[in-house]
Amino acid sequence: MEFSIQRDYFLNQLNDTLKAISPRTTLPILTGIKIDATSDKVILTGSDSEISIEIAIPKEQDGETIVDIAETGSVVLPGRFFVDIVKKLPGKEVKLSTNEQFQTLITSGLSEFNLSGLDPDQYPLLPEVSRDDAIQLPIKVLKNVIAQTNFAVSTSETRPVLTGVNWLIQDNELICTATDSHRLAVRKLKLEDETNEDKNVIIPGKALAELNKIMSDSDDNIDIFFASNQVLFRVGNVNFISRLLEGHYPDTSRLFPENFEIKLGINNSDFYHAIDRASLLAREGGNNVIKLSTGNELVELSSTSPEIGTVKEEVTASDVEGGNLKISFNSKYMMDALKAIDNDEVEVEFFGTMKPFILKPKDDDSVTQLILPIRTY
Repeated sequence: MEFSIQRDYFLNQLNDTLKAISPRTTLPILTGIKIDATSDKVILTGSDSEISIEIAIPKEQDGETIVDIAETGSVVLPGRFFVDIVKKLPGKEVKLSTNEQFQTLITSGLSEFNLSGLDPDQYPLLPEVSRDDAIQLPIKVLKNVIAQTNFAVSTSETRPVLTGVNWLIQDNELICTATDSHRLAVRKLKLEDETNEDKNVIIPGKALAELNKIMSDSDDNIDIFFASNQVLFRVGNVNFISRLLEGHYPDTSRLFPENFEIKLGINNSDFYHAIDRASLLAREGGNNVIKLSTGNELVELSSTSPEIGTVKEEVTASDVEGGNLKISFNSKYMMDALKAIDNDEVEVEFFGTMKPFILKPKDDDSVTQLILPIRTY
């Protein structure tokens, strides 16, 4: 194998490939990046057996030569070490050449490295994902969906299904649900293509977080393909494959109460910053608890730290339906929920002091955040 490639472009693609590599893998070869030089492109592959990223680097892009391939072939090079080398090389171009023992010579400018590569035949094959029945979303929409749900997944492995986001496709609608059993985030999205098959899958939260880092804020679309236990996201030259979580996601629809006792319309930014200030003392108390009480149009927020003192904030609500209520909540959960709502005005519905309450954008049911209160009163 022998090719020369633009260093900066190569480094960007290597860094994205590296996002799939874990140092804690049980297969030593998976700490490496697989490099395939074919007649018309160079393919980079990284995997930790849960997530796999495959990036194709074309010979030319926008009329500019990216890579010049002199000899085809493959090798697996130690991932993080190789990327660090490329990052520090002095020249604008990098040349790689391997021999039959997979010894790889890396040259750039006056620098020369010799790396011991591994046999690419020992590298596990990527899972096959059918290219049929894809759904297509604009990248900006998918990034938005991930931002509005992924923060609510559980970080505890005691219930593995809760470490993922449930993607339910039915009646031409995508419903994404995430919960850690203390809070819940739901995002609904109408799909444009009316031929989509019904699906019910759980995508790991970690995979969605890594995918979000790789996707640039472009106007392109992303194709999403499902297999029995894998999902493939394809955008441009990048294939991102994740395994799906096994098990049944809990039915969360019954968590939503019917009739609210109190409903507030409130400015998102004012509410968020008041909670942020009140949380300064809540964090010191070690439990992030903020008390909220409603009365007329004023919403009072308070928090106490025995060692430091107390704080009281007042926010004016624009619409108030119902009477008075006192409730306590985790300030971080509330701020995460408000951040996930892309709307200046937020509606908050309370159903009782010890019942979950709901936040959503005003006059919009596409995003719903549900939070369980904390018993303090």
